[in-house]
Amino acid sequence: MATAEKPVMVLGFDHGEQSDYALEWTLDHFFVPFAPDFPFQLVIVHAIHISHPFIKQLGPAVAKERAFEMSAERVLDKTQQIFVTKSVKDVVVEVIEGEAHNVLCQTVEKHHASMLVVGNNGYGYGAIKRLFWRGVSDYCAQHAKCSVMTVKKPKIKRS
Repeated sequence: MATAEKPVMVLGFDHGEQSDYALEWTLDHFFVPFAPDFPFQLVIVHAIHISHPFIKQLGPAVAKERAFEMSAERVLDKTQQIFVTKSVKDVVVEVIEGEAHNVLCQTVEKHHASMLVVGNNGYGYGAIKRLFWRGVSDYCAQHAKCSVMTVKKPKIKRS
C-alpha cells in the first residue's frame, strides 16, 4: 500500500519573541501530541532582506554571503534546540533572501502548503495606520494561497 504524502505546514520564523512563541505553540498543538506520527511536514522559513545600509557597505558579495551564513546559523541553532526539546524530527529549515511577506507566499506555493503559520507582534494598529503599513501577517492573510493561522503571544497582565 502506498503512503500518502503529509500535508505541508509552512511556518515563518525570524529572531523575534513572537516567532519563537508561534513555533513553540505550533509544535505543542500540531506535533507533540501526535508524536511520532506527525500530521504535517513542517517547513520553517526565515527570510533575510539584504538591504541594510551596514551590510551594503561591506561590499555586495562579502556582505550577502556573510549575512546569509550568520542568519542561517542563528536560525538552525535556535530551531534545533526547540526541536530537540519537543522531540520533533524531520523538519525542513530554509533561509531565503527577500522580504518576508513575499518569501512566505512563494514558499507556500513552492511546497503546495495547506497551512501557513505566522507570528504577530500584537501592536494592534488602527484602521488608518493599516492602510499605509501592512504587517507580514496581514499581507499573508490576504495573499497566501492556503489557510493562514496567526499566532499571537499573550500579553502579560500587570497587577
